[in-house]
Amino acid sequence: MRPIEAKAKSVRELLQDVRYSIDYYQREYRWEAKQVRELLDDLSEMFFAEYESGMAKSMVKEFPHYFLGSIIISQRDGKSFIVDGQQRLTTLTLLLIFLRSLQRTRDDSVNIDNLIFSDHFGEKTFNLVVAERDACMEALFDGVPFDSSEQSESVQNLDERYQDIATYFPVELREDALPHFIYWLIGKVHLVEISAYTDEEAYTIFETMNDRGLSLSPTEMLKGYLLANMEPHRRTSANDLWRRRVQELSERRDEHGGDFFKSWLRSQYADKIRERRKGATAEDFDRIGTEFHRWLRNARERLGLKCADDFYQFVQQDFDFYSRQFLRIRDAQHSLTDGLQHIFYNAGHGFTLQEMLLLAPLCPGDSEAKIKIKLRLVARFVDILLTWRIWNFRSIAYSTMQYAMFLVMRDIRGLDAQPLASLLHDRLGRQTEQFQSNSRLRVHQQNRAYLRRILARMTDYVETASGCPPSYPKFVSRSQPRYEIEHIWANHPERHKDEFDHPIDFAEERNRIGGLLLLPKRFNASYGNVPYEEKLPHYNTQNLLARSLRPMAYERNPGFVQFVQQSGLPFRPHEQFKRTEIETRGKLYLKLAERIWNPDDLLDEVSQG
Repeated sequence: MRPIEAKAKSVRELLQDVRYSIDYYQREYRWEAKQVRELLDDLSEMFFAEYESGMAKSMVKEFPHYFLGSIIISQRDGKSFIVDGQQRLTTLTLLLIFLRSLQRTRDDSVNIDNLIFSDHFGEKTFNLVVAERDACMEALFDGVPFDSSEQSESVQNLDERYQDIATYFPVELREDALPHFIYWLIGKVHLVEISAYTDEEAYTIFETMNDRGLSLSPTEMLKGYLLANMEPHRRTSANDLWRRRVQELSERRDEHGGDFFKSWLRSQYADKIRERRKGATAEDFDRIGTEFHRWLRNARERLGLKCADDFYQFVQQDFDFYSRQFLRIRDAQHSLTDGLQHIFYNAGHGFTLQEMLLLAPLCPGDSEAKIKIKLRLVARFVDILLTWRIWNFRSIAYSTMQYAMFLVMRDIRGLDAQPLASLLHDRLGRQTEQFQSNSRLRVHQQNRAYLRRILARMTDYVETASGCPPSYPKFVSRSQPRYEIEHIWANHPERHKDEFDHPIDFAEERNRIGGLLLLPKRFNASYGNVPYEEKLPHYNTQNLLARSLRPMAYERNPGFVQFVQQSGLPFRPHEQFKRTEIETRGKLYLKLAERIWNPDDLLDEVSQG
């Protein structure tokens, strides 16, 4: 019997000209957007800890290794079967495909093709051999559209996670740092490959490594420390509260409560953050993110933990209060909640930093009314800030926003509602890029998901202001009918030769915000290819923002007519839709956006509260 082998391998060594098979019962790809964002955040943070602008690519070989975990392989029948780790390897493959697409027009591109596929008897074979994925993977690799709506859940996830990578990949890595990052990823990021030569051995290793009883989570170690410093007769009640609350957090997709503890401790205690330069020291913010249980032990005096009663009150009062608020935030992120809807909007953009921001101004002595108004103020601030950045083609990725949000978090800590509203309003007033800064907003691959949600907000606002029931959750839902961005112009540049000499100029104008709507995917499929004049009558069965293109929308439609009159927004019908109409419609959308995302609403929130 051959011995079990374990070897640390770089991404290049793991994937170069290699084919991995996956048993049929393990072929589902289940990663969600959260895991993709966390992977991108971790990778970019570790890379930027060493990278300096202008450094030679050869310097990357001096960067330290980064350990990304392990994979377990069963060697049988001359093939390598993945027992554990296919989620991570699949995501790495999607990332490599995206990095390849970013390099297409660059002179300094890094060849990574043989990490994505191998040439198998003249045929392209992807490194993870799963037949049902091939069509999707081919489309992603070739950069062509792929309709996954009729595919399996696993293939739909594959397509959606690739779009997440395209959306959340940090903008700082897309320019000069890109080849350095690729060299670092494939040469310095390591996984331990554990190889067994029977399935029984491979699964024994898998079960042993995943036996949760063999290792304590940071949450459990923190609990043990806190309980050990309490008087014995108080430990049972504190432990019961802790166990019950951690279970509730786990039910909200926060296993062991790790997200909560990081958000809570950062929001209330982090005063410093590591500078983004080579060799910078990890500070409170960073250490809480990686080892919050150890950080608390070292910072106990700063937290006022000096005697047994302090430790008890820390759990019974602070832990209890902030964990309850975190549960409220998680629920509001998951479903539209009256009064807290902006939390839901921000979560849709994948902005996980909002959790620590929302907790920052809260105090255990706050009344229920005060808690809600503080949550609304912070969520509105985040909503406006994110939308302005998206409108101006700025990244809202974790790595890009982390430092600025740390400063906001630190400055709003413990503030009452009135000074909180004033500070947040002032911060927005200092922003140099707002809606007026960009009159040529257009949709492209990286912002499509964001613009879909902005169009959903605009469409929902027009409908609710006209007396219709709220529809935002329907507009952004994955379920059928799925709503997608529709171009008012069909993709036929030859129909517009009177206004455009070149198809590229036509495409850029076609993608502008004024030429977009949000409509069911089946509508796009039925009418997306026909001229404007032919599909205009069919808009009458759709949402009010689409119907407003038709004269009939302004007749026998009292709710909408009253909204237009009272708002003063420049709505008007369009019998034809030329270049001038896209410009006109774009100005309407801009005015509508200024109305929806208005910083003065922060001050109004306090005066009305």
